[in-house]
Amino acid sequence: MVTKTLIIGACGQIGTELTEILREEKGNDNVIASDIREGSKDLTNAGPFEILDATNYDALEDVIVHYNIDEVYLMAAMLSGTAEKFPMKAWDLNMSTLFNALNLAKDGKINKLFWPSSIAVFGPTTPKENTPQQTIMEPSTVYGISKQTGERWCEYYHKRYGVDVRSIRYPGLISYKTAPGGGTTDYAIEIFHDAIEGNYYKSFLTEDTALPMMYMDDAIQATIQLMKTDHAKIQIRSSYNLGGISFTPKELAKAINKRIPQFEIDYEPDFRQAIADSWPSSIDDSQAQNDWQWKHTYDLDAMVDAMLKGIKSTK
Repeated sequence: MVTKTLIIGACGQIGTELTEILREEKGNDNVIASDIREGSKDLTNAGPFEILDATNYDALEDVIVHYNIDEVYLMAAMLSGTAEKFPMKAWDLNMSTLFNALNLAKDGKINKLFWPSSIAVFGPTTPKENTPQQTIMEPSTVYGISKQTGERWCEYYHKRYGVDVRSIRYPGLISYKTAPGGGTTDYAIEIFHDAIEGNYYKSFLTEDTALPMMYMDDAIQATIQLMKTDHAKIQIRSSYNLGGISFTPKELAKAINKRIPQFEIDYEPDFRQAIADSWPSSIDDSQAQNDWQWKHTYDLDAMVDAMLKGIKSTK
């Protein structure tokens, strides 16, 4: 029997591609997409779609009961750069949606919940190289504070109420299919569009700012793989470290230069530089490798080729 899945935030950067892949796998009618706004016609017309404000407990419960939902992917969030401009709005969105989903799971309305965390849970006192699964966390952003708090609540609801909640600390995610969502790692998406359109990019991070990154295809597969893993193998109920590829804007620009020789880059750091400086430069994800055999596919060159090809195909 195919289970019914609800994706909250289906029109966002991750949600769009997650919805597409899950519908291919489970059938369009078994994956209900939802967001506070309508997204692309391809997404909203391909299967069930609901306008949903997930901060509204009753509205969320109504959708879950109506469609007999078994599992929920809670992808709605305000990301790092935007959250710094609207701190209270970000806190309310990021936390109330999580509490609503956790409480519905606690009450038996859903059986399994995925909630994404982020490398933003780490801070300036965290070891920057090969950041371990358990380590110092002193996030310095609204987004990071909400994600660290969320991790603690996820673990609490699992231990106290037996909620089957699963989570990944995403690194910076790179995709050509959706626009950047206001994150600090968005330069690694913007740079490809500007390289193709005008052979020039002005980076809002310095040339030597190394950050953990991941091509979206790897992130989606990791998410689905974690949700398919037998619950007994899930040892981490706060959030799993997930590593991919780490690089600097200068290294990325050099890789693009190999494909577009006339491409040029300048650097003009803005407020997002301080956020990036507080984050790790590489991640140790050995726990995910051991518990559910995680392994990324895309290295830097493969990601650059995929991004350039993908963006050109949309022009």
